[in-house]
Amino acid sequence: MSDCLYLLTGATGLLGGNIVRALVDRGDAVCALVMRGDPAAASLPEGVRLIEGDLLDLEALERFFTAPGPAARVVIHAASIVTLDPRPSEKVRAVNVDGTRNIVSQCIKHNVRKLVYISSTSVIPELPAGQTICEIDRYSPESLVGYYAQTKAMATELVMKAVREQELNASIVCPSGIFGPNDYGFGLITSCVTMVARGHLPVTIGGTFNSVDARDLAAGILACVERGRAGEAYIMASRCYTFVQLIEAIQVAADKQKKLPFLPLWLIRPFAGLGSLYGKLTRRPAWFSSFTIYNLERNNDYSFEKAERELGFRCRPLVQSIRDTIAWLEQEGKLMPRQAISDPARKNA
Repeated sequence: MSDCLYLLTGATGLLGGNIVRALVDRGDAVCALVMRGDPAAASLPEGVRLIEGDLLDLEALERFFTAPGPAARVVIHAASIVTLDPRPSEKVRAVNVDGTRNIVSQCIKHNVRKLVYISSTSVIPELPAGQTICEIDRYSPESLVGYYAQTKAMATELVMKAVREQELNASIVCPSGIFGPNDYGFGLITSCVTMVARGHLPVTIGGTFNSVDARDLAAGILACVERGRAGEAYIMASRCYTFVQLIEAIQVAADKQKKLPFLPLWLIRPFAGLGSLYGKLTRRPAWFSSFTIYNLERNNDYSFEKAERELGFRCRPLVQSIRDTIAWLEQEGKLMPRQAISDPARKNA
């Protein structure tokens, strides 16, 4: 849709940054809504029009939707607050739910050509182990674990309701965890990659996870703009990996061959409450908590067959994403280059 102006929220995040670069490389016109004073805005490519404001600022949203450019508008709504804290938060609800409601209202008001809302696989109720989780068309927050999932389900249902009742041309993308190069926010998996590559992880544990490379997700989202059907959701994920496979892939890519002791989840589960207590005392989300254990123990097997079939979505192997992420971390000075580690003269210099 090169004759459109692309309106993008969340442009300074890992996913948003990849979407912006892909659009600019194609020669598309892009306008990004950015928070006032966000230093990451300076890293956006030249030619991207910036509108300062947030999802709750109605005046800023009006400027955003009426920015100069082609009359036809495509909206990609990727902004949200992602949190590992399962407790209710007024701020999380305001941004994820009320912010999405404002975006939907503006889309209807300005008769946009297409809205693609970036939801999450967490909005889909878990199925028993051994069953593959597929897309759904109704979203019930009360059936989900964790406040992030609940607010994203509320927001997703808002979008679907606008499709059903007001004929909004909108599609939903449900990604699993997002990681890959250029993760300046240093999300959970990127931080784990850094820790293991530095040799700072003392043990490995059981459980599974599912994560999609941000570059593949960005490509899938742009395909959804072109071919995604109104009112349809598309899971964009990888195959399900064990946590042990993640650690082994990082060790190979980082030239770390240290064998780590393995702890099954049943052994560490009784201590997870300490992490939750830490979070309550410090009012900060705890990475090691009962909620973390739940996410490792749950069924993380998602079907991305629909996105493959209808949109041509492809997700590169985990080992390739890990290698690219480590190369980026070295480039950013977060890890010592592997050749420097293996060269005694440089190591002792």
